[in-house]
Amino acid sequence: MANLESPLPASLPVGVATGVFCCGTCFHRNETVTSLELLVDGERHRPDAAGMPRPDLFASEPRAFRSGFWGTVPVTARDRPGTVELSLAARLADGSEHVAPLGRIAVAEREPAPRRESPADADVIAVCMATYDPDMDLFRVQVESLRAQTDRRWQCVISDDCSSPERFAALNEVIAGDERFVVSRSERRLGFYRNFERALRMAPEEARLLALCDQDDRWRPEKLEVLRQALGGAQLVYSDQRLVDVDGHVRSETLWRGRRNNHTNLASLLIANSITGAATLFRREVAELALPFPDTPGLQFHDHWIGLVALAAGDIAYVDRPLYDYVQHAGAVFGEVSGGRARRGPRGLLRGGRGAYFLGHLPREVQAETLLVRCAGRLSEPKRRALRRYVDSGRSPVAFAWLVARPLRLLAGRNETLGSESELVHGIVWRWVVALLTKAVRRPGRLPCDAAFPDPLSFEQKRLRRWRAGA
Repeated sequence: MANLESPLPASLPVGVATGVFCCGTCFHRNETVTSLELLVDGERHRPDAAGMPRPDLFASEPRAFRSGFWGTVPVTARDRPGTVELSLAARLADGSEHVAPLGRIAVAEREPAPRRESPADADVIAVCMATYDPDMDLFRVQVESLRAQTDRRWQCVISDDCSSPERFAALNEVIAGDERFVVSRSERRLGFYRNFERALRMAPEEARLLALCDQDDRWRPEKLEVLRQALGGAQLVYSDQRLVDVDGHVRSETLWRGRRNNHTNLASLLIANSITGAATLFRREVAELALPFPDTPGLQFHDHWIGLVALAAGDIAYVDRPLYDYVQHAGAVFGEVSGGRARRGPRGLLRGGRGAYFLGHLPREVQAETLLVRCAGRLSEPKRRALRRYVDSGRSPVAFAWLVARPLRLLAGRNETLGSESELVHGIVWRWVVALLTKAVRRPGRLPCDAAFPDPLSFEQKRLRRWRAGA
């Protein structure tokens, strides 16, 4: 019996490859499952883990205790509409093999961007804003800072994520009469990751440059003009930013106090993002490579993914001056992501390891695998090697040693990741220890570990959190 617990993408455009995370359970009521393989249209892939402990299932089905599996599989680009079939092949102790379907991904023609009554000029910057129940005072400030841009060649598309009727009406009132703003309300709640994806899809096809915009910041008048000039031959350019509170009081004149900025090292960017979405301007081809956003386990961040795509596909430029005020909210998601919310687990290597593995290591594995297949023709060999090493770090001793050694870069002043690799190493060690214990301990009640998917808020990069708090 096979059950897929992680969601599959509903669809994939023709010509687009991706990485897919598969997590679930598989067991046989009469025979022991000795090995598993994930199949993508019949092509076999070894999962990251199989036979992992699921004590949550033991009471209802004892044989399901050692049934947990997961892995990331590449789905190569299809050249015509159709479906991608995912299945699981289980080899049993009696030598037989059983194949169970896990699901299908529809492959469809790419949906064209919505047409506007007046087509955009190719020189226009499409400013893509995502909103959800915005604070109207801050929203008005953001809109006015857009209207005050010295570069007048812009249009703003707003994807609203099902704000309340009252707040949505107030939003429309702020932009009423200004044809440069187009707003569309999503039919269902998406969350900020998918809402920014929707905003990018709304960008006029003619616009060759795109910028991301939050609902509550304050742009300096020269922001778009400076970024356009600084882009040069890069795929993406971003700037520094001031950190301010809701009343406009400056908390920091720069984002980079206490941490080295990074826009050249792909492995470091994968491990610890340094690109804030609202600071960016990027080319249309970056958006085309980034869409659709991959489904990664746990919390998902659009700016991390877009930055990775841009650096995988080419170069990133940086403007070493703040071009906007990044407004900090007391109740923002980073303020809520706290290690104290995680359930207390066993001591030693196992404590916190499950969250570090599922919510730290694996999301980056999905991103790396997606970059390898989606940007294959554009990756330089060093970048390809870095992504491959990361993907292999959970199973190859050599790749694991590479990840273990990376925090030593701190000794040379390269603190762009703040040593966050050690937290991902902790997760990988957890996975190895749990696999060994599962094989060694025969009585489930004595096994102090659980390989079910954890609470999405049970992991954070603690070093980065401390840096943010001190910035």
